[in-house]
Amino acid sequence: MKQQSIPFLLMRGGTSRGPFFNRSDLPMDHDSLSKSLISLIGSGHPLNIDGIGGGNAVATKVAMLSPSNDSWADIDYFFAQVSVEKELVDFKPTCGNMLTAVGPAAIEMGLVKPVSDVTEIKIRLVNTEAKVIAKVSTPGPDHEVSYFGNSKIDGVPGSSSPIGLNFLEVAGSSTGKLFPTGNTTDIFQDIAVTCMDVAMPMVIAKAQDFGLTGLEAVEELDANRDFFDKMERIRKEAGHAMGMGDVSESVTPKFGILSALDEPGHISCRYFMPWETHPTVAVTGSQCLASCALTPGTIAEHMMKIPSEIPSLISLHHPMGVLQVVIDYSLDQEGSFTHKSAGMIRTARKIAQGQIFTHADI
Repeated sequence: MKQQSIPFLLMRGGTSRGPFFNRSDLPMDHDSLSKSLISLIGSGHPLNIDGIGGGNAVATKVAMLSPSNDSWADIDYFFAQVSVEKELVDFKPTCGNMLTAVGPAAIEMGLVKPVSDVTEIKIRLVNTEAKVIAKVSTPGPDHEVSYFGNSKIDGVPGSSSPIGLNFLEVAGSSTGKLFPTGNTTDIFQDIAVTCMDVAMPMVIAKAQDFGLTGLEAVEELDANRDFFDKMERIRKEAGHAMGMGDVSESVTPKFGILSALDEPGHISCRYFMPWETHPTVAVTGSQCLASCALTPGTIAEHMMKIPSEIPSLISLHHPMGVLQVVIDYSLDQEGSFTHKSAGMIRTARKIAQGQIFTHADI
């Protein structure tokens, strides 16, 4: 029996990495699609030794692209988070880091034709229905994607060409509500949390309420199983309260902790995937964390001096550096927060292109 070959690109998007496929080259039904992705990634082994996964959740992500039927969008981006050690695939969340490479990948696949030195691509995030405008550098007479430039992001060595991302309509994108429980603050397991949905549904707490500084290294946090056990109990309770049902086998809602810094517009964060610590911070999660820091009544109120300018530049300090997010929002006279958009600069790179093989019976 021969193996089946599928065309693919291997791309780094932001601080994540994974295969990019044309959606039409993969099974349409989710059960068969899950089996295919588990085989391709090598899910079920800590090293993903029988696939192209990287043995970490930031390297077991899959992006599937197709021309969009939405009148606004150019490209549909369908995301899958494949588990490292469990043979599971989660189609509920999206990934903002992998999103960074959607524009370049769409051009490389011939799904979008570049027409100028900077190509603007309108992307619909299938998993959450959010809308994003990506600006990709395509200089020269042939307008090919450029992966060379001076833009740097913490967590990735070297520099590359900048990719601008502007996220629209991301408040309540997964649950339908900015605050899915109806409250800016809730108590679960005696810990105050904010359940918030901006680009990614999250449960956010103060680091100090867990006896942490919020400045711990990834390895130190991953070794603290008492913290992870309590965090998971809170996440499950919060998931029910957010209307998301049993989240024990879902990567959403994600969990984050915040701690104060002295500089205005700066706050420290740690982001969880959720069963291990993210080496940096997710692009989607960063928007939620930054919005939480700006919103009255959340657990982050008074933790950060709010910038006077709107849109506001928020600097999130993560284990490998800083990620800057621009949040456009408004506050009414009662202090009610309305999220308008979020923007940031990221980078991407094409690593490999060719055929990937899976079992013919899948």
